Amino acid sequence: MNVLIVEDEPQAAQRLETLVKSMEPSVTIVNKIDTVKRAVHWLQNNPAPDLIFMDIQLADGISFMIFEQCTIKSPVIFTTAYDEYALKAFKVNSIDYILKPVDKDELAAAFVKFKTLTRQEPDTKSLLSNIEQTIQMLTKKHKSRFVIKVGEHLKTVEVENILYFYSQDKTTFCCTSDNRNLILDYTLEQLEEMLDPARFFRINRKYCIAANAIQDIISHTNSRLKLVLKGSQDNDIIVARERVQEFKDWLDN
Repeated sequence: MNVLIVEDEPQAAQRLETLVKSMEPSVTIVNKIDTVKRAVHWLQNNPAPDLIFMDIQLADGISFMIFEQCTIKSPVIFTTAYDEYALKAFKVNSIDYILKPVDKDELAAAFVKFKTLTRQEPDTKSLLSNIEQTIQMLTKKHKSRFVIKVGEHLKTVEVENILYFYSQDKTTFCCTSDNRNLILDYTLEQLEEMLDPARFFRINRKYCIAANAIQDIISHTNSRLKLVLKGSQDNDIIVARERVQEFKDWLDN
């Protein structure tokens, strides 16, 4: 089986190659490519591999740009350090994903899924259709503005001007960069599905924040983090313990 790896981190690419070969000794890694441009050139000038492992963030852009420039004739397993929203999108498709750092058990499960799908659909037509669905879901436009009622008037608020969203007394508010607190007709759960996860992060059941809203981050009890947010008088804004590592990764992205 010929496998192509599209990954811009050399260590990650090498680790993936080592795991793949240990699991499937008959595999030949035909190439390891780190950019959209090189991937497009290789795919246009070489026979289609049996399987492609593809990272989302590459050195010169996102891997979905590859699909816009050439026809992919191979099933794809995405490897990703992407956020929760992206993972939700993958879960409704039969093309698998593996969260970095690549885990051997998850890789094994992905191979099982790949083999099952290709046995059922040897021409990969349905697989390619699923790739297209995944791309559409991950590249769909996020909410860019909200319409808000202020007295008898309707006003629009651009998402880029919102520092954070919060829930208080069963009501959802947004705090803007000019320190206005406006009521929204959405729950925080609904907002999570609308907002760009690269811009906003749900730190706990009450707050969903933008990185530029943070004034200070303070170590707190039980390995938690306490935040000071711009324009907020709340002295008890705590990143939920189970979300601390994900929050750090989000900040470091």
